[in-house]
Amino acid sequence: MNTANKKITIVDTTLRDGMSSVSHQFTPQNVADIARGLDKAGVPTIEVAHGIGLGASSIQYGFAAATDPDYVRAAVDAVENADIAALYVPGIATLAELQKAIDAGIKTVRIAVHCTEADCGQQPVEWAKEQGLNVMTFLMMSHKLEAEPLAEQAAKLDSYGADVVYVVDSAGAMVPRHAGDRVAALRQAITADIGFHAHNNLGVGIANALTAAENGATFIDGSLRGLGASAGNAQTEVLAAAFERAGWDTGVDLFPLIDTAEHVVAPLMKEPQIVDETALVLGYAGVYSTFFHPTKRAAKKFGVPARDILMELGRRGVIGGQEDMIIDVASELAGRTYETPAMAGS
Repeated sequence: MNTANKKITIVDTTLRDGMSSVSHQFTPQNVADIARGLDKAGVPTIEVAHGIGLGASSIQYGFAAATDPDYVRAAVDAVENADIAALYVPGIATLAELQKAIDAGIKTVRIAVHCTEADCGQQPVEWAKEQGLNVMTFLMMSHKLEAEPLAEQAAKLDSYGADVVYVVDSAGAMVPRHAGDRVAALRQAITADIGFHAHNNLGVGIANALTAAENGATFIDGSLRGLGASAGNAQTEVLAAAFERAGWDTGVDLFPLIDTAEHVVAPLMKEPQIVDETALVLGYAGVYSTFFHPTKRAAKKFGVPARDILMELGRRGVIGGQEDMIIDVASELAGRTYETPAMAGS
């Protein structure tokens, strides 16, 4: 395959997934500055919203510094060529909130459902298509299904009219073989384009993205400096460089990406985006990436190791939306820890 035929589209999610790393506190001016840099680099789609998606600014998920429409308008006004996208999670967002994002200027919506619940996406996908939006769909926690059943779920989203169906490694639990097998299965099952969204909990986000592309993915997500939930995402500027070295045409200009990452995003970061103990165990246990900060808080509150909480959450198979289980598990583990000496002496 020559380079002319090896084309991918990089989608940047610094201003949505990356919000989770800054407690959703980017200002509209921050959004404008980052979006402007991404647009200059030629990134065609930029995702903008609260870190959990439209309508998530709340006591449960954390209050954002501004409203989703404010963020969208800031990005729309800052770019010349890029489409602005927003994330819609059924059960968190409503179609009324999606309409406000449309009014603010989005051209693309990314509709995210759990990997076993594609049917939850039918109403928003069909409604969004009726509004003339480009529709990308997410099969979250894709590691929880083997390749063939995941492809069956993807076929449903394809039938609803999705333009792109993503394999989403929400927990950063995949290694390259897992990513490649799932994308290859989707390629056999659907006519829509295929995307891949990596988290870096096992340190293989870039490798997973490259393998996904080699197996048929044409849309690849990243975020500048890797900014994102838990260990963060595949790093946009690294993706651009790695794909170019591997002979792919990304359509983006590397050095404006690096400049934006270094001079705009890095000064806004609270701490480096690294694979620390909690992020690593989260990926190893296969737990949703947004559980990262709540688990750390619960560990401190109940005096139990974060790794024990995450391993138990993984054993129970929790998914996004079950954040309340973090407290339940932490309190149970604290109780067991307290009772263990008495039980041992009985």
